[in-house]
Amino acid sequence: MASLIRAGLAALVAAVSLAACGSGGDGAAAAKSGPTRTVRHEAGTTEVPATPKRIVSTSVTMTGQLLALGASVVSSQATPPGGPITDADGFFTQWSGVAKERGVQVLYQGYEPDIEKVIAAKPDLIVGSASGADSSAKVYDQLKAVAPTVLFRHDNVTWQELSTKLGQALGLEANAAKVIAGYDERVTEVKGKIKLPDEDVVVLRDNNTDIPVFTEASAQGGLLTALGFKLHAVDAALAAESSKEGGGRKDIVNLAQENVIKAFGDSSIFFAGHSAQQIAATEAKALWKDLPAVTGKRVYDLGVDAFRIDYYSASNILDRIERQFSDA
Repeated sequence: MASLIRAGLAALVAAVSLAACGSGGDGAAAAKSGPTRTVRHEAGTTEVPATPKRIVSTSVTMTGQLLALGASVVSSQATPPGGPITDADGFFTQWSGVAKERGVQVLYQGYEPDIEKVIAAKPDLIVGSASGADSSAKVYDQLKAVAPTVLFRHDNVTWQELSTKLGQALGLEANAAKVIAGYDERVTEVKGKIKLPDEDVVVLRDNNTDIPVFTEASAQGGLLTALGFKLHAVDAALAAESSKEGGGRKDIVNLAQENVIKAFGDSSIFFAGHSAQQIAATEAKALWKDLPAVTGKRVYDLGVDAFRIDYYSASNILDRIERQFSDA
């Protein structure tokens, strides 16, 4: 059975490659039919259409970035629906309304790339991720046989940096600059309206095992520091041994549950990516209920969309902080 599956997949790739070489096919040949630009990305260098008209996103994380730039996205990978951060189609709630307005179709649901559905979408450009659960790195050769394909990482850059890279790749540099400038103006506006707490703050997710605490190098931490909040540095001696979510990353520090009292001290707490019910459950736990932030009602919610930061979720976070810390 395994040999039959491998043979079938090889035949599919070969068929796609032959189609790409034909005069009417997609793939690399399509890029030569009109003006192109050379794009360097995580998987190599690709000639992409100067003005792509049918962009397919094989990364639900990238889709929000593309929509914010006004890119011509026709179809996108989606997550399995049913979670608090997605709509019924599996699109992230912070931009799902925009996707519907622009007619973006679901490419496939789940993190296993479906090459046949990519072919059916007839892309003139494929944009995917080179990192994370929605990475397309393993199927890059198959994708580039369908249409010019570019892959970018989203785990080691801010959404602004990624927007700039995508803008350069798609010829939407002006759009990227406009989006970032508008966001910066909003940061300045919110900063002038809020009253900061006297205490420093901790930004985290409670995974019921080791706790990822976001540092200033994270998108979440960077957003708060831009508003004037002071992040509490977690003592490295209290970090968890587990590297399940941390490892060599600089944007988070893993903390063992038993060290929350020592690590957080009098800091206020921001939760990123939790529902109100989940936050309440964490506050009620034995090691958490007597924390000064909990007893002093200095626990704040950045929103369920705060775990995956793009222009839309970052803007939502600014709105929430404005409401929670308004000095009016």
